[in-house]
Formats: sequence, structure tokens, C-alpha cells
Amino acid sequence: MIELPVISEGATQRTRKPNWLRVKLPVGKEYARVRKLVDQHKLHTICESGNCPNMGECWGAGTATFMILGNVCTRSCTFCAVATGRPPEYDTDEPRRVAEAIKLMEVKHAVITSVNRDELKDRGAEIWYQTVKSVKELSPTTTIETLIPDVKGNWNALYRMIEPGQEVVSHNMETVERLYRRVRPQAKYHRSLEQTKLTKEAGMRTKSGVMLGLGETDDEVYKVMDDLVEHGLDILTLGQYLQPTKMHIEVAEFVHPDKFEHFKEEGLKRGLKYVESGPLVRSSYHAERHVHV
Repeated sequence: MIELPVISEGATQRTRKPNWLRVKLPVGKEYARVRKLVDQHKLHTICESGNCPNMGECWGAGTATFMILGNVCTRSCTFCAVATGRPPEYDTDEPRRVAEAIKLMEVKHAVITSVNRDELKDRGAEIWYQTVKSVKELSPTTTIETLIPDVKGNWNALYRMIEPGQEVVSHNMETVERLYRRVRPQAKYHRSLEQTKLTKEAGMRTKSGVMLGLGETDDEVYKVMDDLVEHGLDILTLGQYLQPTKMHIEVAEFVHPDKFEHFKEEGLKRGLKYVESGPLVRSSYHAERHVHV
């Protein structure tokens, strides 16, 4: 049985969202076409599994973020809507199917992510390698961003994941250091920083994402920015955390759009090359803009 983590016994309802977080339901001919392709090829997308508020906009434009290595994660992060449990055996044919779907969808820029597969010795690195390689072979003009998980210090796995030639490698910090134990209980703040540093030293364009509204202070946001710059980060996304279910960690604050703009300016001052910042921003939002930073 797959269970999601229970965060607080008294959590009976979610906080009402402000107007700036209202989004339209996904509709339209192009959205329907993309959905049909995803279903036909039995693909998992983080758009669906993560309840992304931008799914209508992105799918309507004919793009999607593909999630490989199944849709059950070995981690129990308290913010994430992806199911937690013991994953089934991974599908070795998945790289081919993802590549064929991206070609059929005529995607110009593809984002690929995955669940954590801590039970695998290589953390799923070979499937990562084969997926990117297959996409490049079938769609040589398609640029790729890979949003890779925490490899728990298995740097050989990391190097295999980033070897096949993607244009951007992303690994999300998710939150500030103080909140790690509560938000990412199986992750380590400084280990994720080290992963970014090693990715940059390998010659890749680096990217990360942080959620706001979990109870962090402004100074803590500045600190994670400074730490990321020090470890070689190029691109940062900042977005509002939204509680996916009653069983997940509650929203501490809905951050105003003006504050997101302020953090964008601060990030650029601190040396980041590009900052995507706004209440509805998610890791892959406007990802095509981050390829040539």
C-alpha cells in the first residue's frame, strides 16, 4: 500500500488561496492532443503527478515535463504530491517510449525528471543516460533539461546522469537549510549544494529551485542564494509552495508577487545569471528560456 506522510493531526483544511494564485483549468485542442500522446505512450509526467498549476499553459503550448523511472518515490518529502512507497521494477523500454513521444509532440525543448530511486545501486543513472541519449538520437535539434534527484553522494551515478549531452542540469534545493529536516527529511542541504558544485565543475549549465511560503525568513532566502552562487549555480527558480493535500505540510504564508520580484532582483545582484520568480513559477516553467543563459 502506498501512503503519503501525515504532517499534522489537526490539519483539516487548506488555507484559502489569494487571487494571484488562481489558474484556469487546462482546456483546448493542443492540450487534448498532448494528453492523448502521454496516455498512449504510458508516460508519467510531473505535470500530473505534481499537480502543477501551469499544466494548462504548458500543455496548451505543446510541452510537458516527463517523469521517468516510474511514479512511486522512495522519499517521503512532506511537500510533494508524488506517491511514496516501494517502487516496482523499472521499465527498460522507457527511454525509447519517451524519445518517441517527444518526437511525435515536436517538442523543441524537453524537461525530464524522475522520482528518487534510492533502492537502486546506480540511483537509476543508466535509465537517465539512455533516455537523454535516445531523445538526442531521434530529435537532434531538441534541447533538454534534466531535473535530477539527490543521488545521496553517489557521484559516479551523477556523472553518468549528466554524460549524454543535455543542455541544462537542474537539482532542486526546495527550501532553506533550517527547514530541511521537516521538508526534505531524507536529504541533506550541503549534499545538494555539493551536487550542484560537481555538476558545474563537469562543465554543465546548472539550475535549482526553491519554494517559498514554508516559514522561511528573508535572510534565509538570501543565504540559500549566496550558497548556491558559491557552489556554481547559474539559474534559480522561486515559486510559491502550494499544499497538495491535507496530509502534506501546511502553507505558512502566501508570498505576494511584489516580494517575488524583490527576491529576483536580490538573486541577480548576488551573481545568479537568471532568476525566474513568481507565485506560480515551478522548476520547468519557461525552461526553454534557460538554455542559453
